Amino acid sequence: MSTKPVIWVVDDDASIRWVLEKALSNAGFKTVLYENADDVLAHAKANAPDVIVTDIRMPGTSGLELLDQLSHELPALPVIVMTAHSDLDSAVSAYQGGAFEYLPKPFDLEAAVALVGRALQKKASNGEGQSPSTPGGQIIGEAPSMQAVFRMIGRLSASQMNVLISGESGTGKELVARAIYQNSPRSKNPFVAINTAAIPADLLESELFGHEKGAFTGAQERRRGRFEQAEGGTLFLDEIGDMPFDLQTRLLRVLSDGTFFRVGGHQELVANVRVIAATNQDLPQRVEAGLFREDLYHRLNVIGIDLPPLRERREDIPALAEAFLGRAANELNIEPKRLDEDVLAKLVGAPWSGNVRELENTCRRLTVIAPGRTVTLADLPADYSQAGEAIGAAESWQQLLEKAAAGRLSSGQKDILAEFGPDFERVLLKAALHFTGGRKQEAAAWIGWGRNTLTRKLKELGLDS
Repeated sequence: MSTKPVIWVVDDDASIRWVLEKALSNAGFKTVLYENADDVLAHAKANAPDVIVTDIRMPGTSGLELLDQLSHELPALPVIVMTAHSDLDSAVSAYQGGAFEYLPKPFDLEAAVALVGRALQKKASNGEGQSPSTPGGQIIGEAPSMQAVFRMIGRLSASQMNVLISGESGTGKELVARAIYQNSPRSKNPFVAINTAAIPADLLESELFGHEKGAFTGAQERRRGRFEQAEGGTLFLDEIGDMPFDLQTRLLRVLSDGTFFRVGGHQELVANVRVIAATNQDLPQRVEAGLFREDLYHRLNVIGIDLPPLRERREDIPALAEAFLGRAANELNIEPKRLDEDVLAKLVGAPWSGNVRELENTCRRLTVIAPGRTVTLADLPADYSQAGEAIGAAESWQQLLEKAAAGRLSSGQKDILAEFGPDFERVLLKAALHFTGGRKQEAAAWIGWGRNTLTRKLKELGLDS
């Protein structure tokens, strides 16, 4: 006779305990509910469950303190950490304590149940847990795509693998690289950054590998390159897609063999360096075009991280703007500016082709030019005069619906909900899928549906193709 897996749910919020208990029970698990971590610690030694799902912030012993004690006393027990404070600190601290996974609230119940299933598989296979360290910089992101980045930084903290960060210019690739470095075993050694696109091709080889005295005209003394400067630490190669093809061959040798020569040198040097590369280009496409070595691409892309553009994470703009305004105010030693609601709507609706960097520069400019403590529409640069008009139009959708309904009724049409209801859901679903880049589970979460509901609606509304 098989025994149901036992899952403990720890949260001071009764509603969270209730919904998780229903979802896990329906999935065939036995659940035990706790409203504080102290009771869990008292019972775990005597009769430990198969998986624990715990909140972070609770009265008394916190979820992270619980995680820390369990990781020492019951290291094989998978612990899933939930939190409504979905920032990088929370994510990495959870992994640092040995959490199996980090689950930001609000979460999709089906995803949570699937995560418990993965934790059970992990326990059965006696897999090793993740163990990241402390965060290395302030990265703000409530959007699901940024939460995925946070989790990857946490998972990479105990690793020394090469990483390839992809994303448009201004999305924060170097900030992510520094966070990976500061969470890594190499954090006490140098972090050296070089923009390969900003250095002329004939000088880039010397910049990377150094040169001997007399190696070329103007080489009046021996020079250590970036690989030597980063010894024992991390070398960040920004805009790697622009590296000349012949230099790609030299870089490949360093990554393959761990050795290199200075320009004009005959002594083979050993490179003890972790490489994190970044690009705003489509490297697989450049490989196909013969502009980037395929073997080098695979050497760099051991672990890949894709950073979303700001237009695909608009829900993060208010928090980012507040942080940037505060940072600019500190630099000028003044009180931080605040944005009125109309200005915030304009910024949320702006195209942001320059991504987070453009938003940061805009906040700096507003801090300087806005005469009052509150930034108003009159203070916005002309570039943003039209931004957010689509947001303003969206706010009047109820009025448009009312007019459309009045027109149908005046023409004698009945059962208008049968027409308007599916159209409303179709528009909402298309917008959510566009917002998440086609990721259905994320779209369902934003709408407030479960994944099964989303699948059914796609079919009903003729959008399943």
